[in-house]
Amino acid sequence: MVSWVVVCVSASSYSPPPSRETPDGVSAAIFRGAAVERILLTGVAGFIGSHLAESLLAGGCAVRGVDAFTDTYAPAQKRANAAAVTRSRNVEIVAGDLAHDDLHGLLEGVDAVVHLAGEPGVPASWGAAFATYVERNVIATQRLLEAATAAGVRRFVYASSSSVYGPEQRPLVESAVPRPLSPYGATKLAGEVLVGAYAQQRGLSTVALRYFSVYGPRQRPDMAAHRFIEALLDHRPVHVYGDGGQARDFTYVSDVVAATSAALTATVPAGSVFNIARGEPVEVRDVLAILADELGVEPRIERRPHRAGDTPRTDGCATAAREALCWQPLVDLRSGLRRQVEWHLGRRGPAAEPIPAEAAVLAVAHSSRPGTDSRVPLPLGALRADTVGAGNLGRGPR
Repeated sequence: MVSWVVVCVSASSYSPPPSRETPDGVSAAIFRGAAVERILLTGVAGFIGSHLAESLLAGGCAVRGVDAFTDTYAPAQKRANAAAVTRSRNVEIVAGDLAHDDLHGLLEGVDAVVHLAGEPGVPASWGAAFATYVERNVIATQRLLEAATAAGVRRFVYASSSSVYGPEQRPLVESAVPRPLSPYGATKLAGEVLVGAYAQQRGLSTVALRYFSVYGPRQRPDMAAHRFIEALLDHRPVHVYGDGGQARDFTYVSDVVAATSAALTATVPAGSVFNIARGEPVEVRDVLAILADELGVEPRIERRPHRAGDTPRTDGCATAAREALCWQPLVDLRSGLRRQVEWHLGRRGPAAEPIPAEAAVLAVAHSSRPGTDSRVPLPLGALRADTVGAGNLGRGPR
């Protein structure tokens, strides 16, 4: 049997991205009087997860964040993402493998689960890598659903993807028949089907959110806006796959966070599925043009072959989410891209140097499984409220 390890990341050198522009008090009001106060957030060190953790903590929730800290992309960026979260004393961050480790202690004292963790990316999901996608996107999801059902959590929010859809020239609605074009999309759809099954057959209150082309500060390095900005800043050729005419419904990360937060407490039927999209598809070459204009750089474009699994167009109809979640996307594309550019520039300054690896992990053990380098966490009962970066999640009166 394995247990969980407490992780602490220093926040001393972290420079936060621009904040979400909303009226004063909105963030805190979201959770006032809500039925959930203690939230398990998987993928807390990721792009969306770190932003969501900050928002939940600002709204008065306690967060237990879990992350496998895999090498899908640079661990230094994940440590920097997690650093932003550990400013709060009302958070615990633990490291572990949802597909293998015992999960029951992880759910102790938790009211709701937001499941963002998974193996991302369409291009890498082909071939032998598919086994990793199945393990991290399907098996991990089923095991977490089982543990959440046993724990009796009040809401389980699952991060799905627009990749579950096939190519369409019209706006996509939730009732459209899923036709994923990639192994990645297939695993996200499988996770979504499992979420629905646990809602229908096991009585778990679930919501699945199909995110559309999320961008903004802390975006993964393999994603288009991140790649484009870094190439432009370095005066390197910009790699564009296909002719650049593929359209994406780009949705800013703070808008995605707002929708996910709303899904935690919205009065909706168990098993609900919602598109989370701005509803304004833009061609990839136009995104590059906006970024080049913002940076004052003339891009040198290198064409690359079309990548298998890339759909020609995503266009999400989010009417259902707007109505059921009382949600409205607020950030237009140029404003959002400008904020992402500012984040990239900030990372290159002396105040945003990567956190040294030796200062990032407070306590790490290793699994007894032969030939692995997995982290084995300490038992949740051993977590101390005085541990740096750890809060009192689940310890106070309910």
